[in-house]
Formats: sequence, structure tokens, C-alpha cells
Amino acid sequence: MCGRYASSANPDDLASYFTVEEPPEEVLPASYNVAPTDPVYVVMERHEKRQLRVVRWGLVPSWAKDAKGGARFINARRETVAEKPAFRAAYSRRRCLVPADGYYEWQVQGPHKQPWFLAARDRSPLAMAGLYEVWKAPDETLLWTCTILTTDAPDELGQIHDRTPLLVPKNDWARWLDPSVEDPGPDLLVPGTPGFLDAWPVSKAVGNVKNNGPELVEPQAVEDAPLF
Repeated sequence: MCGRYASSANPDDLASYFTVEEPPEEVLPASYNVAPTDPVYVVMERHEKRQLRVVRWGLVPSWAKDAKGGARFINARRETVAEKPAFRAAYSRRRCLVPADGYYEWQVQGPHKQPWFLAARDRSPLAMAGLYEVWKAPDETLLWTCTILTTDAPDELGQIHDRTPLLVPKNDWARWLDPSVEDPGPDLLVPGTPGFLDAWPVSKAVGNVKNNGPELVEPQAVEDAPLF
């Protein structure tokens, strides 16, 4: 799964990297411990323009009676996303990219869990596959939310956790974001793999959402840690 990630790039750099035509009105501070229900940047295409927009992490389906359940939908399984009522409409029309410096996974080590940070080998932003929704409150205000797609982790990543976020290769961004494409195809998304991602153990302080600083992504020595 993907339950925490880091996002420290400023919106101008993200807009340039993702060739965004409309930058966000809201500027978010750098975060090294993005958690469910936090505001996050996503890249989407609307009205034939690529936008960088701030939304809330935790998808609220358009038909939901209230917005309280959004934290339950921070991830959508690739295997069932096209059929699940909470995600199928968004999958066919409202796909997005969720930029990240990298993401955290927790590896079970006996009675403890060791957090790891996974990032692109060249340290470029990751383009995690996401979906977004627009929920209308009773007072007519709109709530924009998102979720991140996950899949089974490759064998090497499975040493850390059995699920991993899906990434969209740069050459496929346009097809993934195109709202006129109802199903971009099962082979479009890829799990992060060794050779593209680096992984290293980090401080357990990341487990507390109150902790947030660049020190959270610094490597920590862990005895007998798997390497790839």
C-alpha cells in the first residue's frame, strides 16, 4: 500500500516537470510525511488543459452522503479499480498523477516494523497513478479528493511490503490523463522496480505524523537489511 510519502518540490518546478499549463492557486509547504487527509498536489487534465491542483488525499465518491469516509480510500487496488463502485467512475474519466519525492513502506522485522523510503534512482519526481473525485456538499461547496493506485510488489520490493504504488511512465502521461480514454489499458501502469527505484531504511520517527522534516528521508543503518 501507500500510506505515507514525501513531497517537497515547489509548484513551479512541478509545473515545469509535468508540463502543466495551469499552476495551482494554493501553494503547499514542503512535506516529508504526507499522511491521509492531507492536502496534496495532483496533475490532471480538464477542459483540454493540464492542471496542477491541490486536493485532499482520501477519495470521497461523488455519491457519498458525507465526506467522513475519505480516509478509508487512500489507495485503490489496480486489480479491482474498474469494478469497485467507489472508484470505477473516476477510473474511466478522472485519472491523475500524484507527484512524490518518494514513498514509505514498513517492513515487518519480528515484533517491530522498519520504515523504508523508496525514490527514483535519478531522484526525479515519481508520477504515482491516481484518481480524483469532486464531491458536492449540501451547501454546494466542492471537495476535491484523490486516491493512489497500488498493485502486488515485485519480488525484490516484496521483501519490504507486498503492495506498491503504481507509476505512470513519462511517455504515457498523456494517455493516462486523457478523460476521453475510458480505459487506458492494463499494461500502461508499472510497479516501481529495482534499477529504477532505490530503497533505504529510515528513522522510525516517520511513524508519527507530527514529525515532518528532511531528516525523515535520511538513511539509517539497519542490521541485516535486504539490499537491492
